[in-house]
Amino acid sequence: MLNFKRSEKLSKDAKQIFIPVINGTVKPGEFSKSLHLDLQEQLAFFAPSDKPIKAGEIYEFPAKVENYSCERIALVSLGNVSDQELRTAGAAIGRKLRGKNEKVFLALTLKSHQYKSLLISANLGNFQWSLKRDQKSANSQVSVPADDGVIKSAQVISDAVNRARELIHTPSNKKNPEWIAKQAKRLANGAKVEVLSGRALKEFGGLLAVGGSSPKPGPRFIKMTYSPRKSGVPHVVLVGKGITYDTGGISLKRPYEIMAPMKSDMAGVATCLAVISALRDLKIEVKVTALLMCAENSISATAQRPSDVIKHYGGKTVEVINTDAEGRLVLADGLAYAVKNLKPDYLIDIATLTGSATLGLGKQFAAMYSRDLKLINQLKEAGEKSGDRVWHMPLVDDYVAALDSDIADLNHTADKYNFNGGSITAALFLEQFVDKATWAHLDIAGVGRAEADAGENPKGGTGWGVRLLLQWIGSLK
Repeated sequence: MLNFKRSEKLSKDAKQIFIPVINGTVKPGEFSKSLHLDLQEQLAFFAPSDKPIKAGEIYEFPAKVENYSCERIALVSLGNVSDQELRTAGAAIGRKLRGKNEKVFLALTLKSHQYKSLLISANLGNFQWSLKRDQKSANSQVSVPADDGVIKSAQVISDAVNRARELIHTPSNKKNPEWIAKQAKRLANGAKVEVLSGRALKEFGGLLAVGGSSPKPGPRFIKMTYSPRKSGVPHVVLVGKGITYDTGGISLKRPYEIMAPMKSDMAGVATCLAVISALRDLKIEVKVTALLMCAENSISATAQRPSDVIKHYGGKTVEVINTDAEGRLVLADGLAYAVKNLKPDYLIDIATLTGSATLGLGKQFAAMYSRDLKLINQLKEAGEKSGDRVWHMPLVDDYVAALDSDIADLNHTADKYNFNGGSITAALFLEQFVDKATWAHLDIAGVGRAEADAGENPKGGTGWGVRLLLQWIGSLK
């Protein structure tokens, strides 16, 4: 990981300087007087003028600064200094420092929000996770001429994203619902934590139906409550899908290869937990409750069956059609609980819910469903500012008929009439449990996991949504 600190001057023991290139021109600032070489000529050697220099390109060479221990200079392109280019450049810097324990200096002159974007992405790009016996921890110290508040905010937010990634990357032979509950207590950072299990879950029909397939340790309902000192503030309730491993249950996943990454099916819970862990350090004056709906979807003699009918929290009955559509079952309990007991001003659920979302939007945008235009615009703006982008998807009322069941209030897969639109019908199912709450559903199946180690993201869990939700929650008044 990277540790940021404020410094206006190059320290004597810094081993490397990163100097910005903006619009193809080196901008060394005050450090140009100390350097015994023409940086623009060096850049021309590496990048001829007829070749555009893209944001994130780094040109490194050995160099010395008089009276300092600096050994290397890296010219890093910030492109035209857009937020996206700053994130690209930040990720490149972080990757350059991966696995290293060094002291470096960023000789940049940027605005506060620009520093924040770049530093957050640098720490994200630096992330590595492994259980290899010889894996050594690496912590580089990065000095930046930025305000203390900006540096602290960037550190807290990026550490929270990486915290979510660590939870997602943990293999499922270690990670089960009980383990998640322990992590919630460890990372609460002042939030109150309540955990329900066993008989205390008798009203949570969806959670019991899914988690009953793995009775040891069984499912967990974890409630985390962050309450700021200020009263009369908005109350946000987050509901996260926490399937610690998903075999598909009796409706076994096929082809079997797609089962391997299913340790990441609790990415929604990881995001919620990481958000709660950062609120106190960011001094956010909003009450936030996170409901972590944790279960393992396994195959056993106690697993639910296609054609079972379950009763959710609040009384709605649901006919189970496919046991591999388990995420919406645990979320439904959480949403119904929130409406009945918490009276939220905003109700947000986040889940790796449907492959359909990935087919429609790829890996760059999460699918966002809501009927509240104000909330839609707030989340879109927060997404653009933070880098966790969302795309507003329609809740098509014509498709509600697909939820009909001959024997229960609803069927949960909306297979009737072949409407397709699997991400839409999943959202319509969840909407049946939110009553009149101001609600949004975030389907992060596409963005919650990366297939390759590139840019800000490692291969595997991305921690998507932590930046978005912290940005949005922090903007509420």
